[in-house]
Amino acid sequence: MSEQIQKPLVFIIAGENSGDALGASLMQALTRKTGGDVRFAGVGGPEMEALGLSSLFPMQDLAVMGVFEILPRLALLLKRMTQAADAVERINPDVVVSIDAPDFCFRVIKKIKARGVQAPVVHYVAPTVWAWRAGRAAKVAGFLDHLMCLLPFEPPYFHREGLDATFVGHPVVTQTFEPSQGVAFRQRHNIAPDAPVLCVLPGSRNGEVTRLLAVFEKAVQRLCAQFPGLTVVIPVVSHVSAHVRATVSTWPAPTLVVDADEKKAAFCASDAALAASGTVTLELAMAGVPHVIGYRVNALTAFVGKMLIKTPYVNLINICLGREAVPEFIQENCTPDNLAREVARLLDDEGARAAQCALASEALTQLGRGGAAPGERAADVVLNVMNKMKRNG
Repeated sequence: MSEQIQKPLVFIIAGENSGDALGASLMQALTRKTGGDVRFAGVGGPEMEALGLSSLFPMQDLAVMGVFEILPRLALLLKRMTQAADAVERINPDVVVSIDAPDFCFRVIKKIKARGVQAPVVHYVAPTVWAWRAGRAAKVAGFLDHLMCLLPFEPPYFHREGLDATFVGHPVVTQTFEPSQGVAFRQRHNIAPDAPVLCVLPGSRNGEVTRLLAVFEKAVQRLCAQFPGLTVVIPVVSHVSAHVRATVSTWPAPTLVVDADEKKAAFCASDAALAASGTVTLELAMAGVPHVIGYRVNALTAFVGKMLIKTPYVNLINICLGREAVPEFIQENCTPDNLAREVARLLDDEGARAAQCALASEALTQLGRGGAAPGERAADVVLNVMNKMKRNG
């Protein structure tokens, strides 16, 4: 048997861009830790493919959200599930690592378990059982061998169900932001060094952008009266760019819409931010930008959410700390007056800015900042699972 065939084989399934990034980081760490004595197969996107993965099929086939998007592509998704399960059964890897995308990944895992595949299965990114549908912890414990968690408070929920779970850290803690990026951004866009800059982040989906920009505009109107010379900067992803540019063209403050590749620099140039709820708020915290959260969903979603969601906060900084360090205004509380008042406090009060940044720094430490990179920790878990399987086998 050749040396190439003897190398351990890791089968990875990533179903979206965030999973592709996690998978690439894991592949890099596994390659380093094994001295290159590892092979990869599975499904991934451009980042994983750049590291040598030959994806079983295009990852974009799995990147659908919502019932009305899934239904027209259901036949293709079912085909891809079977295709992934067939590949795992055929090549018999040393370990299967599925990353997020639970609707797809968990169905594939159940298929391979039903077929008697012996490879241990590690899932990366825990279901948010701490926020809603706590019963999922027991369900996933029935078909996973190990779970890698992004948040420090998640493992106990799964330990109680008999599932090995390990906190590996949130990938946001690997991001870097340099003040020089902000200086260069201001120079590039002719923004005075002492001009107040507000970064506005209305989300990445057309629906949330539509709902939030209307209320954000009215908040900005109020802020313009209080802060002469205020400049608004809006980093956007490509598929909402035209929508955002058209909507903000009549805003009262000079408003600069920039592409996503300038997002980091825009953060570094900003004195405060007004943002939709989401991972972007962790990025703002990493950049040291104090911010306010505003979010609205449609009335039916809000009604169902109030019944199902258990956590009192939506922002991960606040959830980690167990207190509202970052002001968040959700649904009926997401008003121009509330948003403008809290943003004005951050723009006007250096002490308030420093206090929020200090608390956010505590939360980021809890999320893994200052320790081993999440990819390194995840690679250790995967190697331990593989070695345990060998010892028991």
